[in-house]
Amino acid sequence: MGVGPFSNPSETYQYYDLPFCAPPEKDSKLLTLGEVVDGNRMVATQYDLSFRVDRDRSLLCKKTLAKDELKEFQDAIKDDYYFQFFYDDLPIWGYVGKVERVKGEDGKTNTKLYLFTHIHFDVSYNKNQIVEINVSTDPSQVVDVSDDVTGEVTAEFTYSVSWKESSTPFDKRMDKYRRYQFLKQHLEIHWFSIINSCVTVLLLTGFLATILMRVLKNDFVKYSRDDEDPEDAEESGWKFVHGDVFRFPPNRSLFCALLGSGMQLLVLSFCVFGLALVGTFYPYNRGSMFTALIVLYALTAGIAGYVSASYYRQFEGHKWVTNLLLTCSVFCGPLLAMFAINNTVAIVYGSTQALPFGTIVIILLLWGLVTIPLTVVGGILGKNARTEFTAPCRTNKYPREIPELPWYRSVVPQMLMAGFLPFSAIYIELYYIFASVWGHKVYTIYSILFIVFCILIVVTAFITVALTYFQLASEDHRWWWRSFLCGGSTGIFIYAYCFYYYYARSDMSGLMQNTFYFGYMAVVCLGFFLMLGYVGFRASLMFVRRIYRAIKCE
Repeated sequence: MGVGPFSNPSETYQYYDLPFCAPPEKDSKLLTLGEVVDGNRMVATQYDLSFRVDRDRSLLCKKTLAKDELKEFQDAIKDDYYFQFFYDDLPIWGYVGKVERVKGEDGKTNTKLYLFTHIHFDVSYNKNQIVEINVSTDPSQVVDVSDDVTGEVTAEFTYSVSWKESSTPFDKRMDKYRRYQFLKQHLEIHWFSIINSCVTVLLLTGFLATILMRVLKNDFVKYSRDDEDPEDAEESGWKFVHGDVFRFPPNRSLFCALLGSGMQLLVLSFCVFGLALVGTFYPYNRGSMFTALIVLYALTAGIAGYVSASYYRQFEGHKWVTNLLLTCSVFCGPLLAMFAINNTVAIVYGSTQALPFGTIVIILLLWGLVTIPLTVVGGILGKNARTEFTAPCRTNKYPREIPELPWYRSVVPQMLMAGFLPFSAIYIELYYIFASVWGHKVYTIYSILFIVFCILIVVTAFITVALTYFQLASEDHRWWWRSFLCGGSTGIFIYAYCFYYYYARSDMSGLMQNTFYFGYMAVVCLGFFLMLGYVGFRASLMFVRRIYRAIKCE
């Protein structure tokens, strides 16, 4: 249970932070790790909802609101505060009060603030199980707490309960929330938009693939003729840089750490999708996704260590400690830094989003005793793996000079071109995800999301391969970092969408909500950058090896 501004979903407080009728002793519920991270703080209320016992205008308490308590309710109603309860794991919501604008005798519009003092619960049951609950407030039973009210105000808080039998099976009671968020006509529009977007992207991808295959075919024919008549052959295009294309990239330790983290996040994403598709994350299963993310990230740390160390060995690196430290911190470092900032802001605000000290210790122990050791173990296995970098062409001792290239072949324009097409495949779905994470909607159509995610992976791989080919064709052999940056550039587009959603689609405001929104979205977009960067590099590596195996290199 909790309260908070409706437009700021991250700014939540404990229900009894407002001067409601509090029990003599607060009975707090033991929560899971994910529930605590999600900002839930469950406390039993004084509402008596005994099974199949109707109540009519039962008095909860009679309370005299002092000046400071009156001010708290005034601020809450002005900020459009809502409350959230859970009864038998079913969520219910209601507003604390209402704002009315009334014309006075002098013709001026006055703002009146009213506090709801009566709550009605409608509970449905099937045999001995609760299948539905709704809450409503009585607009006729209010207390005027407007700014012009002076002195103390007395309020009687009451509630009523009505029970009715229902034929809804217990295992179908969550379907109500799915239907509420996606009505039939909305769902059809949603499917149509997704299919339209996917078809458009796939047609563009197929068009570019056809062009690329025809160009490659012509290149192979040309180079095969040059091999038959070497005296008249003049090396040009991507064959010209065959002696430099497999020259290892600079900053190998950092590059390998980024690849390892990207691979870990890719595996983590597929694991989370697997849990979602089998129905683990049903609506309002409080904190289950956070628990899955924390545990799965810790358990997949060995993948990051193995992939990073394996590539670092292939690239003939020697600074193993630096490589493992970078692998452990390249994603966790920014995440922990952002968490420290946001948690400090939440503590200052007194919000339930501030994690207790015990929870922070548990997360740090999980990171120190599971994530880091698994990363080290994976790194040792990757270092000892007998995997050599097999290059189809011999690398020259000295690198060739790269010709002067037009501005649009530089890194930033190439990243913009690479990120636009994958982003266009997911931008429709992004609204629904943002409305779920940073709003009050529920996202349950994980099958659509998984299809879009797979299309994102495929399109990212292809567009990066195409740009790598054009880069090599212009005799620029520095494709290693470029393929990673171009693949991950979709993360930059997603972060740009954050600003669009904030200003055009939401009513979020305030320091705490803004730091949470822009801070954590920056970390999420960094995760997308690393994951898609790995996809882009891996696809480019396979492509480069394939085309250089098909020609004769001296």
